[in-house]
Amino acid sequence: MTTIRPARITKVLPDSIAAEIGFEVGDAIVSINGTPPRDLIDYRFLCADEILELEVLDATGKTHHIEIEKDYDEDLGLEFETALFDNLIQCNNRCPFCFIDQQPPGKRSSLYLKDDDYRLSFLYGSYLTLTNLTEREWQRIEAMRLSPLYVSVHATEPEVRIRLLKNPRAGQILQQLKWFQQRRLQIHAQVVVCPGINDGNDLERTLRDLASFHTGEVPTVASVAVVPVGLTKFRPPADELTPVTREKAQQVIKQVRSLQQQFRQNFDYTFAWLADEWFLIAQEELPCESEYEDYPQIDNGVGSIRLFIKQFMQVADELLPPKIPGQKRFTWVVGNAVEQAFQPILERLNSVEGLQVNMQALKSDYWGQNISVTGLLTGHDLLLNLQGQDLGDGILLPTVMLKHGELVFLDDINVNDLARQLDTNIYPVSGIKELIETCVK
Repeated sequence: MTTIRPARITKVLPDSIAAEIGFEVGDAIVSINGTPPRDLIDYRFLCADEILELEVLDATGKTHHIEIEKDYDEDLGLEFETALFDNLIQCNNRCPFCFIDQQPPGKRSSLYLKDDDYRLSFLYGSYLTLTNLTEREWQRIEAMRLSPLYVSVHATEPEVRIRLLKNPRAGQILQQLKWFQQRRLQIHAQVVVCPGINDGNDLERTLRDLASFHTGEVPTVASVAVVPVGLTKFRPPADELTPVTREKAQQVIKQVRSLQQQFRQNFDYTFAWLADEWFLIAQEELPCESEYEDYPQIDNGVGSIRLFIKQFMQVADELLPPKIPGQKRFTWVVGNAVEQAFQPILERLNSVEGLQVNMQALKSDYWGQNISVTGLLTGHDLLLNLQGQDLGDGILLPTVMLKHGELVFLDDINVNDLARQLDTNIYPVSGIKELIETCVK
């Protein structure tokens, strides 16, 4: 049975309706107009009304009944500790390439949660497989028009998808896409390519099948990202997976680019995109910026490097001075996947008189990957590679390496502890503006 917990408030926005009424951090919403919200989707839907009757628990456990009159769709100005006020929908697949199963044991419990929750997909763009949905959830998706969702397809041939997900329900994907099509609801798809399983002819079939749903005024499948499988040294034994080699990456690039030409002719839209990592593994030049069109798969690493460089140059023109007072020297830590691509950024930073930024592009010893994206680097990797080095005035640390809102790496090492061990300052930087301002302030 699903248990709906009161929605605990973590922030009250200043000058909001909630602030004016007197809501405080620690209060919790029990119901809105008599209905307990299951999640942030329910909360937003219920709060759209002009007259609200709220049951609220304060931090001491006392119940309050509050009536609010407001404009339709006007936000109350509250933020919550989680987007889900009931239970997370867990994944019942056993995909051999699942990153959750490729981690060492003994770390914080949240790292081992396998979600397959359509609500997180709708709210934040996380991927789900559709294999875990009950009839009630399908009905809710339809009734509330929860679109687009982000779906891990991997293969449209039933036997291949069942082999990948280790779930007999995985073979229903084409029927499920038809369900979305009949209701004019959309998905964005991803295909994680596992050499020897869903590559070659199976990959072509999958992309052509998905393209058959890219028709009409509201295309059911809006876009597809093709992503290489990532394997760590902690992966389960006998998982039947093989790493993506340089030669395999070159083959996939050639294959998908041929299909892209056909899609552009048919749809005037590329439709299927290759993740940046294919080009890094293949040691080939990244596509030019214009090829990514409207960046529909940016969160899947499709065009993220090109977009970051473009945005950096724009912000740098505004914020980077020709010189700074005195001398500053920093060590900028990134994954070795972006070492070559980020050279123009490094040159632009070092064009400032008085500023010297040295890039440390690392691969991950912790995960055992030869090519590492920045977000997977751990405290262990930094300690292994940087200990005993002259790091200048400190380390510029992209916050994508850290737990959201906390100074903790994926291996549970704390940033402050790492700074003490390296005997240097560490400056967590979130985004381009903070990176530049940290360098020149």
